[in-house]
Amino acid sequence: MNDDSNTISRRTFLRYTASMAAMAGLSTVLPTYAFANLEDRDILTPQGPDNVVDLTIGKMSKVIDGKEGEAIGINGTVPGPIIRLKEGEDVLLRVKNELDEETSIHWHGIILPFQMDGVPGVSFDGIAPDSTFEYRYPVKQNGTYWYHSHSGLQEQLGHYGPLIIDPAGEDPVEYDRDYPIVLSDWTFENPYRVLANLKKSEGYYNYQKRTLGEFFKDAKKKGMGNALKDYLSFGKMGMSATDLADTTGAMYTYLLNGRGPQSNWNALFKKGEKVRLRFINASAGSIFDVRIPGVKMTVVQADGQNIKPVPIDEFRIGIAETYDVIVEPDDNQAYTIFAESLDRSGYARGTLAPKEGMEAPVPELRPRPTRSMKDMGMDMDMGDMDMKMDSGHNHMNMDGGAMKMKMDNPKPPVKHGPDGHGIGAAAIAQNQFDRLHEPGIGLGNDGRDVLVYNDLKSLNPNIDERDAEREVELHLTGNMERYMWSFDGKQFHEVEGPIDFKHNERLRLTLVNDTMMEHPIHLHGMWMELENGNGQYNPRKHTLLVQPAQRISALITPRDKGRWAFHCHILYHMEMGMFRVVQVSDENGSIY
Repeated sequence: MNDDSNTISRRTFLRYTASMAAMAGLSTVLPTYAFANLEDRDILTPQGPDNVVDLTIGKMSKVIDGKEGEAIGINGTVPGPIIRLKEGEDVLLRVKNELDEETSIHWHGIILPFQMDGVPGVSFDGIAPDSTFEYRYPVKQNGTYWYHSHSGLQEQLGHYGPLIIDPAGEDPVEYDRDYPIVLSDWTFENPYRVLANLKKSEGYYNYQKRTLGEFFKDAKKKGMGNALKDYLSFGKMGMSATDLADTTGAMYTYLLNGRGPQSNWNALFKKGEKVRLRFINASAGSIFDVRIPGVKMTVVQADGQNIKPVPIDEFRIGIAETYDVIVEPDDNQAYTIFAESLDRSGYARGTLAPKEGMEAPVPELRPRPTRSMKDMGMDMDMGDMDMKMDSGHNHMNMDGGAMKMKMDNPKPPVKHGPDGHGIGAAAIAQNQFDRLHEPGIGLGNDGRDVLVYNDLKSLNPNIDERDAEREVELHLTGNMERYMWSFDGKQFHEVEGPIDFKHNERLRLTLVNDTMMEHPIHLHGMWMELENGNGQYNPRKHTLLVQPAQRISALITPRDKGRWAFHCHILYHMEMGMFRVVQVSDENGSIY
């Protein structure tokens, strides 16, 4: 550890002993960690001389808040079981497919040989029905991760689970108890019907459009001319200021460890204990804002990487991101773990409590925010500034009654180039903004201290100190009316070949979001060192949540040759074309 001031002291932690017998008969549709009130929880750890973990994928029924649906489970549960590995081990994960279709498992965020990455058509052929695939790889990292299908829309039906890797040496994070918190979304509709509906009309599941009453309120606040300009601008783009998510609570039930909001989940604690909550967003289409009213959270890990602890009240977690937090409840009372969807159309919840079965008040959903001119990449004048403040795009704190704005010297806007990206882009962001200091739409205006990307500082320095040798710039593009999603205006089937990375080069990847929606962009097989001003301590991420009209960059050293997927982690965006393959090869073009 190079910076002792950044560490928290060491303490040994919880028991991991499996206790399948204790769990027998309780449930066949929820993982045992969904019953966190029990003293022992079953965890899949490698067994035998070959360090084997066995997984079986199959269809199953699942009851969500009293209604039954058909899911795809792993070892008979949704989410799948906790897999707990140890850094430094070699593991063999045997995955049996009992579905009548091809399946796969991708080990999200894990650095491994590309043939083991689990993306059909990119790194392997997939797992055929009635067959078993053996994933073998050395475990070279530690932290909180997850695993999920990379086949069709199976992930929407429950094909995901948590993956935790314990460090080979001392863990810098001190805690007494440890709970995974898997957030996800569930629909009783067939996911392919959902996709067909999204293609039928813009905003098919958006039941929160602006009303005539809102227009007159806006006209009173901004003036009739500015309000008309605002509404017409969105209409010209085929978008709405309330297009916050294209799959919403109109068809989703939001889950916490597989349970709906009506089915309370308890995480137990004793007063004075440090509780580690490992948040994983395993959703197909939902971004969550997480808080625990009455309890301060300290973020200690992002995307499996230890960071300098950051005390906060709330954080946004994009799809596929993970955040570990430490909480220390002061009183023997129940606290609600509240995960509100970005568009405020619903929530997932659980309870942190000293006794089983306790509940705390569940907060009301906050009003849904609206998109601003800045989200469209337009210039900011004072009128726009007023609009942004209304729509929650600043990061403000209440400090002793005085309101202050946390700006952190953002970079000046960058003008978009001449390329309009064709029909695949309904619009482009003429001005691209540094938004690393912004918590995101709908956050930061109510006195809570909200995590921003600028807060993330790695606990350990990154190894590669070289400056970038070259730069690759990609634009996130879309056409909401046609439900087309792409990079640089081209859907995956329209591109001729992979994006070429050179083995061991130092590369800057710049992403520009030309759409009005957030996109969680995931790069397989290598880390992205987010350039947020912390130099060698820039945080390493496997997924970057890119805000509308944002320009964001990361340094990359491609250390493992092969073909790697690169995509938006909104499942329906990936399915509709926001997907590319990155090929890492040596100077001879070889990937082996």
